[in-house]
Amino acid sequence: MDRSAGQGNISPGLFPGTEPFDQRLLDVGDGHRIYVEQCGNPQGKPAIVLHGGPGGGCSPAMRRYFNPEVYRIVLFDQRGCGRSRPHASIEANTTWHLVRDIETIRETLAIKDFLVFGGSWGATLALIYAEEHPDRVRALVLRGVFLMTRGELDWFYGGGAARFWPETWAQFIRLIPEEEHDDLIAAYHKRLFSGDVASQVRHARAWAAWENALASIDSDGRAGDPPADYARAFARLENHYFIHRGFLEEDGQILTRAGRLTGIPGVIVQGRYDMICPPASAVALHRRWPESELRMVGKAGHALSEPGITAELVRAVAELQGI
Repeated sequence: MDRSAGQGNISPGLFPGTEPFDQRLLDVGDGHRIYVEQCGNPQGKPAIVLHGGPGGGCSPAMRRYFNPEVYRIVLFDQRGCGRSRPHASIEANTTWHLVRDIETIRETLAIKDFLVFGGSWGATLALIYAEEHPDRVRALVLRGVFLMTRGELDWFYGGGAARFWPETWAQFIRLIPEEEHDDLIAAYHKRLFSGDVASQVRHARAWAAWENALASIDSDGRAGDPPADYARAFARLENHYFIHRGFLEEDGQILTRAGRLTGIPGVIVQGRYDMICPPASAVALHRRWPESELRMVGKAGHALSEPGITAELVRAVAELQGI
């Protein structure tokens, strides 16, 4: 089913903020400890939130998409970011380590299966986890679909989005010599992993600013400087995953393996004017996954916080609580 969702519809709001009833640093091996929290109803329906980036970390606002009386809400910071340690580390940090970490969380918390909620990179990870462990996924709620393909990376780092935001793109590429403009992911990689921390932070802030400036449909193309520690972890982890193409075996792997999603219900919420993850990926996924419902939100971009996106995500989570 494909449904267009406009921001003029009556929209359910976020639930009130809630505090965790459980917080821990979970040892997942390889020298990594990841921050994990649980909120809501300890006896409720389990749901796990996969944040974006890679390297974005979870936030208290992510708890509010779930009715805390109904759901047992699990959030965690993926390896190397947020409150997980070591900070900004790429050692033993791949997609497959994260899939294993989700399983470690599930087993540690004695959960049989989850509703899995993720946006952008979180949607990527949710799909890969579901394809690896379909029996552990009760339902999927995805936002701003990113399939980790060469075409998507070329769109955002090879000049596609730059055609709409040329002045913002100019700020992104100004730190890189012109002879390296043919591969900006590689060019930034050299600088984000140099031995000079000040240079790492400067380039990390430019990397993060390019993405943040394009997140909302209401953006004016400018983004403030994020804190140095956050920017460094976000940019290093994101670049590390992108230069390795998500550690997937082949380009287009998620779609190739989409048959593994058979039997899993889900909702895809996509902003019509998403400049970071254009709608073509969401449509392609929907076509390969018959149990999915695609909700295209008019006058919306990429950001989780945009009103139309928020409304459809809250609605989707509520509709799936009976699964």
